[in-house]
Amino acid sequence: MGTYSAHTGELDASGLRFAIVVARFNHDITSALLDGAVRALADAGAADDDVSVWWVPGAFELPVVAKRLAESGRADAVICLGAVIRGETAHFDFVAGGATQGIVDVAVRTGVPVVFGVLTVDTMQQALDRIGGSEGHKGEEAAHTAIETARLLAEI
Repeated sequence: MGTYSAHTGELDASGLRFAIVVARFNHDITSALLDGAVRALADAGAADDDVSVWWVPGAFELPVVAKRLAESGRADAVICLGAVIRGETAHFDFVAGGATQGIVDVAVRTGVPVVFGVLTVDTMQQALDRIGGSEGHKGEEAAHTAIETARLLAEI
């Protein structure tokens, strides 16, 4: 096998615009995800004016708002944040599956990075572990993914 050209997105948010769509349901968890995402964007050089936050009632509403934002030209990447906890709703599979498929669909249809930062967990403890606990911080990871993907797409 010969040499090949490898490309990776830089973790530099300067000059990029980000829209963050956040579900209010499980607000204690989603607000912590938001704090981590905003912190990670700022640490990577995003200006305050280049980050907007859009609150929706729950995870099921994330895709439709993400789609409008992705189509608007107002964001180089959209970050979707939510928390679906199995013990919190009898509709876990429908909500988690609908949010997941909807977010994927928006990204593919628009060509804009639409990042899945939705926790789909069985317990509140598992959610807490993912907002700065033993499993890292998924809000920060979502922001990093948005930055890297936006930079990579700009390179293509």
